[in-house]
Amino acid sequence: MKISLGADHAGYKLKEVIRKHLVSLGHEIDDFGTHDDEAVDYTDFVRPAAESVGFGDCDLGIVFGGSGNGEAIVANKVKGVRCGVCWDVWSAEMTKKHNNANVIALGGRVVGPEMAIVIVDTWLRTEFEGGRHLARINKIEEDGN
Repeated sequence: MKISLGADHAGYKLKEVIRKHLVSLGHEIDDFGTHDDEAVDYTDFVRPAAESVGFGDCDLGIVFGGSGNGEAIVANKVKGVRCGVCWDVWSAEMTKKHNNANVIALGGRVVGPEMAIVIVDTWLRTEFEGGRHLARINKIEEDGN
């Protein structure tokens, strides 16, 4: 699977942990940066990571910031992207099971490295339920995103 990553300075260290983990699982990574912890604007790295999913260049994406909230807002502006903020295992499971999220946002100031790995693994292995949830996603797509 090809997974895009994008982070600001507050999410950089967590991005690196997850990047290494995903590579160890055999995933191909498209890393849009940032590549250090110098202050940057998250939009410059999150938008291209989300666009790679929206355009179909990557299968899934993970974006990182301090909380993950701003990153999710940016990612959700990209047509075809459904991004949920995940701070625990339950949110990771539900964002895939009910929302078929193709991008998740993690907060490096909220989630530790070990929990982040569990969150990502949970999200990757969870299947979308479809059914009534598919009808809702179709309504989102009809509304332009």
